[in-house]
Amino acid sequence: MFRKSSIILVALLGLVFLLTACGEKSQEAVVKKLENKLGEMNGYKVKAEMNMNTGEKEQSYNIDVWHKKKEFYRVALSSKQDEKGNQIILKNEDGVFVLTPALNKSFKFQTEWPENSSQPYLFQSLVHDIVKDKDASFKVTDSHYVFQTKTNYQSNNNLPYQEIYIDKKSYTPVLVKVKDKDKNALVEVKFSNFDMNPSFKEKDFVLEDNMTNSVADLPVSSSVDEQPFSVVLPSFTAGAELKEKKEIDLENGKRVIMSFAGEKNFTILQEKMDVMPTLSSPQEVKGDIVNLGYAVGAMTNNTIEWQHNGMNFYLASEELTKEELIEVAQSVAAKEVK
Repeated sequence: MFRKSSIILVALLGLVFLLTACGEKSQEAVVKKLENKLGEMNGYKVKAEMNMNTGEKEQSYNIDVWHKKKEFYRVALSSKQDEKGNQIILKNEDGVFVLTPALNKSFKFQTEWPENSSQPYLFQSLVHDIVKDKDASFKVTDSHYVFQTKTNYQSNNNLPYQEIYIDKKSYTPVLVKVKDKDKNALVEVKFSNFDMNPSFKEKDFVLEDNMTNSVADLPVSSSVDEQPFSVVLPSFTAGAELKEKKEIDLENGKRVIMSFAGEKNFTILQEKMDVMPTLSSPQEVKGDIVNLGYAVGAMTNNTIEWQHNGMNFYLASEELTKEELIEVAQSVAAKEVK
């Protein structure tokens, strides 16, 4: 009787083992599959919707990501709140650029983007973060493999975590939630139309063509000279108060310089040109690309420069931390001064 029970027990254990082996993939197997898939791809195109709650108001973008192996990227961000605020992050053989076609404005970065920081809308970056984080957690749902990993934002430590949903059939990203220190999701990226066998035109990653084609796509009503000049102030000031506001009339526009004083001093410059300038060489930047929620800007150790609503903005401080600089800049669009 005892022998018979032992045989039954062994058989049951074998059945359990067999079912487990034939069931869900392990975390290591999924990670390996992601790495292999990324290595085999010659490029991809994907659409995404990004919602950000990092400022006073929720900001939404439509994003088109094009990647051509190995180092060519085109990330087109279309703001749902500002049709003139469309921007393009471009990487080609000449470098890394941020383009604002509506203002004929471009920055060239001396940076290792996208490798130097987490990018929630790039497949490569998500896989890199999964592989790099040896403490990443893993779970399986009916449709997804879900990873909880650390992020690597060089200029912002306020978003240290992310939750990445990978489709179980295609092994492509479906959803990313970027979270703050309290695990609240402040950034959410939803992916759709993932094309793993795309075709590209010869000029898809050429700076001049991206500027020209994007300007041609803008509605006629969005020309620079039709936009009124409205001075905006930050709603977050790190304890400082507006002490001085200077208005300067330029030959081709207007400039306002606002000085804030308090525990930490800073200055904001806001400028508008009445006529869109001719396309010139990109402005060289020794810094990082930073997403402010409503615009993509150029950040150095103590400055951020960006464009929004037909305006140029420049924020500078020797006393604010990088996180505080970003928080001030994110809040600038929230408060208008008549």
